[in-house]
Amino acid sequence: MFDLGLIPTLIFLILLILIPSIKIIKEYERAVIFRLGRLLAPPKGPKGPGLIFVIPFIDKFVRVNLRLVAMDVPPQDIITRDNVSVKVNAVVYFRVIEPNKAITEVDDYLYATSQLAQTTLRSILGNSELDDLLSNREHINNELQEVLDARTDAWGIKVSAVEVKHVDLPQEMQRAMAKQAEAERERRAKVIGAEGEFQAASKIVEAAKLMEKHPVALQLRYLQTLREVATENNSTTLFPIPIDFLEAFMNKK
Repeated sequence: MFDLGLIPTLIFLILLILIPSIKIIKEYERAVIFRLGRLLAPPKGPKGPGLIFVIPFIDKFVRVNLRLVAMDVPPQDIITRDNVSVKVNAVVYFRVIEPNKAITEVDDYLYATSQLAQTTLRSILGNSELDDLLSNREHINNELQEVLDARTDAWGIKVSAVEVKHVDLPQEMQRAMAKQAEAERERRAKVIGAEGEFQAASKIVEAAKLMEKHPVALQLRYLQTLREVATENNSTTLFPIPIDFLEAFMNKK
């Protein structure tokens, strides 16, 4: 006969086995399942989100985070194509899109992506000139993103963006660039001043030609100058009267 007193013990043992077998996977996570060491391929795996059931002592699972990861690339010593030594750091934005590959194709995808980003940064920036690194950074960021994305595709990782954060120049190069910028500003100031002088001279020539055709305009300008001087100065001022100015009245008489 079955002993009814063993029922609570059996229930306890069943719960003891079932409770560890029930796992909760968050919305941004997936569980990669290994059953007796073999990977469960889709549709059986990966599992989640929500409640999942793993067979005790048979199934092993690994949680994989699917959220976007922002990884800092530590400063790298780089010699550009024009032989300038700089230190450059960057940030890489990526996410896992295939959890099975991220676990089975690489030992530690975070570490592997970090190392690959460092070597790629040194390789691409080493083939660029300093002016491109400072002024054409968007193009370099796009090139870094394309190279990293192509290499991490086999790991089930999507690199969405790479941004060069800071370029640390030597003190000698900073002083040289400051002198270059100052010289460029002086050159632009001289060019603008010369253009202004040229335009002013052109206007004076045009005014002289106009007065040559119309002598009365010169006389009116002379009278206007007398009026301005009389307004500004309280003392008595003597001005010679040009003969051309009197000819207009004499001819009229």
